[in-house]
Amino acid sequence: MEERRVYFVIDARSFYASVEAVDRGLDPLSCKLVVADASRTEKTICLAVSPALKAMGVKNRCRLFEVPKDPDIVIAKPRMKRYIEVAAGIYGLYLKRLSKDDMHVYSIDEVILDVTTYLKLYNMKAKDFATLLMKEVKETFGIPMTAGIGTNMYLAKIASGIMAKHDKDGIGWLDEERFVRLLSTHRPLSSFWQISSGIESHLARMGIYDMKGIRDCPEDRLYKEFGVNAELLIDHAYGREPTRMEHIKSYKPSAKSFGTNQILPCPYSKAEGVEVMLSMIESLSLELAEKGFVSSRLYVGIVYEEEKRRYRQGAHFTVDIQGQGNLASLFIPDAKELYFREVKENAEIRAVAIAFADVKAEPSVSYSLFDEPAEIEKESKLRDSLMEIEKNYGKNAFLRGVDFTAKSTRRERNKMIGGHMGGEEE
Repeated sequence: MEERRVYFVIDARSFYASVEAVDRGLDPLSCKLVVADASRTEKTICLAVSPALKAMGVKNRCRLFEVPKDPDIVIAKPRMKRYIEVAAGIYGLYLKRLSKDDMHVYSIDEVILDVTTYLKLYNMKAKDFATLLMKEVKETFGIPMTAGIGTNMYLAKIASGIMAKHDKDGIGWLDEERFVRLLSTHRPLSSFWQISSGIESHLARMGIYDMKGIRDCPEDRLYKEFGVNAELLIDHAYGREPTRMEHIKSYKPSAKSFGTNQILPCPYSKAEGVEVMLSMIESLSLELAEKGFVSSRLYVGIVYEEEKRRYRQGAHFTVDIQGQGNLASLFIPDAKELYFREVKENAEIRAVAIAFADVKAEPSVSYSLFDEPAEIEKESKLRDSLMEIEKNYGKNAFLRGVDFTAKSTRRERNKMIGGHMGGEEE
């Protein structure tokens, strides 16, 4: 008989907000704090909201204008480098007690652990071991944690997301029997892992509003509506999950992509937006080359601003090249032509997104009949020199004249990590 496995999902409570609170000498659980860049606009998204503010009804990822006008509320500017530093330190604590082969970093503040063998090694019960790990993080970094314990990864995730918040110790646990008994009628369905609002709406149109409804629905109807994804819905309705840690560790994606997006600080005109797009293509091309990849396709998406602080998709297009490469000059001419053709003349642009698709690792670049190998080689050498300069002196060591104009975003973007401010001033 196969050994019954035990998984933990350990998560920080409002991680970014907790880091900011601790660094200010505040209690992460009782202080009223949001993490947002107030130097932008009132539409800026708050990256984190402290538990005390959540208890007051302030939603996570709200806009800054939705935060109550309270002088006691602290607005902390994002510092991604600091958050990464703390997250790495927390991960280091786990590594003192577990092998990296039994750990999967799910996000910057959340980790999945297979603790099956460690409970025997340390002669501890699951809840005691989870409590120990959480206590070490709290004592070392001051960050409050929650934990979900489950007999598979799905149950551990649900125990963390739904059960732990109701436990005075911040720990929830589930096995399949307990899951079916306690959560069959839990709503909304979107609070369950891997059920998006879109899937929830689809199920609602079928008259299904909870896990019991999924179990009671004929399987052939679910497969008709959701295809192969119905298998996941059915398994999860019973609390089943066959994926194990070794499956995650051995998984290799069949394709790679590189992308970035940017919300602009104010509406940009069509002429101003093209400079942002070209700058982003140049920057992402350098990143592609630095990692040793080439691409044959570039996606561009332009988002227009609407009234009442809402956005809609404005224009999108694809640039395909012959062969593969990572030089910006291979993509920019067509990208520029398509931009001026697809973006409306009076556009008020509020966001730009680009992504290289069909990305592959290639030791050499292929040429088409229309390419000039000598020119490409010359540009490649120049690009390599720029990469060396950036490596030694930072991304802002080399800038174009247009990067110093009022509407240029490149200097600010170069200081960001994952689209958020790194926390260092020039």
